[in-house]
Amino acid sequence: MDDEQRFARIVSIACHDLRTPLAVIYGFGQTLGRSKLPETETRYIEMIRAGTNQITELLDELALVARIETGRYDPALVEVDSLELAREAASDLEERVEVSGEGASVQADPDATARSVSRLAKAATRHGGIDSVTLIVRGSELEISPLKRNAAGVVLGEDLRELGAVSAVEHLRALGATLEVDGERLLIGLPAP
Repeated sequence: MDDEQRFARIVSIACHDLRTPLAVIYGFGQTLGRSKLPETETRYIEMIRAGTNQITELLDELALVARIETGRYDPALVEVDSLELAREAASDLEERVEVSGEGASVQADPDATARSVSRLAKAATRHGGIDSVTLIVRGSELEISPLKRNAAGVVLGEDLRELGAVSAVEHLRALGATLEVDGERLLIGLPAP
């Protein structure tokens, strides 16, 4: 095992080991949330639960990248409609993504792929300084726009400033997807079945 694989394996183990204390925090947050507490304390408990969910998502993303880097990523690929994937991706971002177009059958692990597309759309808004993006589906190709020039490096995982974008790019490429910037558009080519 070379140094890079060793480091990725250590990261993977750390992600796994951090889940236990995080589950305890989340579980007690859930228990306290069901108690009759004053409004302020209830709000604090909700913040604890939201924070543990965010940490869990970050650990999932970090573990995914570690599995890909060590060659241990084995996705459960199924045939899925690209428009449904886009809609699922947009559902995580509420009003910030508008989906349109016509889908086609693609080969993907649906939940993880939708999450990756969602992360890229989120990075495009956050680092582009914009409130929303459109997600246009053209068969097996997804287009996220606008992609501001200052956000392109982050969204493509080249400018390492956002774990969500890095893990999304690594995941999509591990599936055999292509990612390309064309002007103010990010084009994601999903693999056909």
